[in-house]
Amino acid sequence: MTFDAGSPPESAAHDDHVLATWLATVAGERLLEVRGEGLEGKELKDAGDRAAHELLMGLIAEHRPADAVLSEEGKDDKVRLGKDRVWIVDPLDGTREFSEVPREDWAVHVALWQGGDLVAGAVAQPALGETFNTGQPPVVPPRTSARPRIAVSRSRPPEFVHALAQEIDAELVAMGSAGVKVMSVARDITDAYVHAGGQYEWDSAAPVAVARAAGLFTSRVDGTPLEYNQEDVYLPDLIVCRPELAEQIVEFVKRHGVG
Repeated sequence: MTFDAGSPPESAAHDDHVLATWLATVAGERLLEVRGEGLEGKELKDAGDRAAHELLMGLIAEHRPADAVLSEEGKDDKVRLGKDRVWIVDPLDGTREFSEVPREDWAVHVALWQGGDLVAGAVAQPALGETFNTGQPPVVPPRTSARPRIAVSRSRPPEFVHALAQEIDAELVAMGSAGVKVMSVARDITDAYVHAGGQYEWDSAAPVAVARAAGLFTSRVDGTPLEYNQEDVYLPDLIVCRPELAEQIVEFVKRHGVG
């Protein structure tokens, strides 16, 4: 089966927000197609990773040929360290959930780093038919829960998060995909995502770009800035939350650590 991504909107030629949104959206459409090919388990995971990666690499090379790319599924070409513009992508975030049809908690991440910081990004949740992006940032609804809600991984949430939840009287909400967890804060499904179990730049770059554009607080767990396009792409921890919860969460980590 040959997938036709079509052409991006005309404005994508000069608007990186539009291009990021289109890239994430069409990669998500490709993944939905792969999901319908009758594969299961590891075969489905591998096919999804490969298909989305190859599509994104080809489209970025076509539409932004001078830019570098850092992708979870590709070799890390250190030429990116000397570039002013670097696309940071996770072609399929939440591979396990993707393989568990009909789960919805998986995503495609596409972010652009330029001149020292993230400047554009998009997180597609294809099973929802949604692409959250920095060009038209999500409007965070008023909080509807009396108790704070913290997004956590489906398996092995960090122990310190349980202690944090006790301290601030929060409930834990389990879901897959770092991108889905971050977007859950923007969607008022949760109020915070606190992670210290190990991640890489591609796990958080696009979600953080969108979260910042939506007015959410983002940082390392110790309150220091999240930095991207580093030589070592390991970026093990982060906080994304409603601004009013940031001080409580950062202070808790400073007092108790994450061990």
